[in-house]
Amino acid sequence: MLKEMKTTLILSIAGLILLVCGVNGTTGAQTLTGRAVLPADTFAPGPASGQFIGPANGRTPPFAMQPVQGISAVLQGPGGSYLVMCDNGFGAKSNSADFVLRVYRLDPDFKTKSGGTGSVNFEVFFTLRDPDHKINFPIIAELAKYPSSTIDVDPVIRNGRLLTGADFDIESFRRANDGTFWFGDEFGPFLLHTDASGRALEAPFPLAGVASPDDPLGRPANLPSSRGFEGMALIPNGKSLYPLLEGSLTTDPDQHRLIINEFDLATKSYTGRQWFYRLEQTISTGQSIGDFTAVSDHRFLVIERDGGQGASAHFKKIFLVDFDQVDSNGFLVKNEIVDLLNIADPDDIAGTGTGVFTFPFVTIESVIPLSATSIGVINDNNYPFSSGRVVGQPDNNEFIIIKLNRPLSEKK
Repeated sequence: MLKEMKTTLILSIAGLILLVCGVNGTTGAQTLTGRAVLPADTFAPGPASGQFIGPANGRTPPFAMQPVQGISAVLQGPGGSYLVMCDNGFGAKSNSADFVLRVYRLDPDFKTKSGGTGSVNFEVFFTLRDPDHKINFPIIAELAKYPSSTIDVDPVIRNGRLLTGADFDIESFRRANDGTFWFGDEFGPFLLHTDASGRALEAPFPLAGVASPDDPLGRPANLPSSRGFEGMALIPNGKSLYPLLEGSLTTDPDQHRLIINEFDLATKSYTGRQWFYRLEQTISTGQSIGDFTAVSDHRFLVIERDGGQGASAHFKKIFLVDFDQVDSNGFLVKNEIVDLLNIADPDDIAGTGTGVFTFPFVTIESVIPLSATSIGVINDNNYPFSSGRVVGQPDNNEFIIIKLNRPLSEKK
């Protein structure tokens, strides 16, 4: 009888462990509570695009319109919608001259345990442009032909002085208290200021002493290409921007150190204050940051990821950092809040039937706090190149909502 009681007790404890931890090893994992998908082959009216790239994942350019892809930042929009910003387009200055820089409005109908279609409606919110000739270097709209090409620059780009992916590689944006927008760029790197409709208000603001090989001002490069302002936070009081470099300066002996600079919006100048973020060194595929978003005036979310996708994705995480918490080596203390490759899905919102949801994309570049215990995350699908979800098929734009197991305001 005692032996049977012990056996029953052991089985009960084992069952409790399985209930708490889950059969798929999701101990302590965050929970998927919503998901909406914008199909990869989503296009918006505009000039022909993709004329300088080759076929990929079963898609053959050029495209008659503009693909809605490369989502690299997200903000709250009007009426419960979201504003998302697309990056420079096809990944390089040399192949993105026909991709116009835009902000879209998304209206997702999230699939949740209570219902929802999981679809996304979208519309063009605005296109970046320079009708007042504020940009202080030549732009594509001033050319007759696309660079190194015999193809005429589209009249829509020329007549509207639209900004393209060969002019700026925008990777982050924020809306200031006055309703204007600030964009973080990688080519300079620059900060670009526009009005609420995307019209450039002044010349771009460079970061003194830092330049990439793609800098149109011709300054000596000390930053690798495509390693500029990938993330940029605006604190809730609206006083300061905090652009975060994606890469280390080539002159820095510590190639895992990233610099966060403070930019004062009242004076439109850098204050000289800096903080340092250290990339993980445990993965051999190379770490990068994907976004930098304010939770409060001193607490921020950081997406950090490796360069893998699909089966080769091993590190896709979101950390919480606090400007008031710096370690003995001068780096911000990192508190992991989400492992994007191990998200609990007890309600089978993703439809995998496994109880676990993964976000195995090469570039994950948008995070937004939705409440004290909930965040939204969007991948950058690099259309038509990335195929992290299904091999040989271009990735969709996926917008997920994750419930956290502790509040963002809680100190670890």
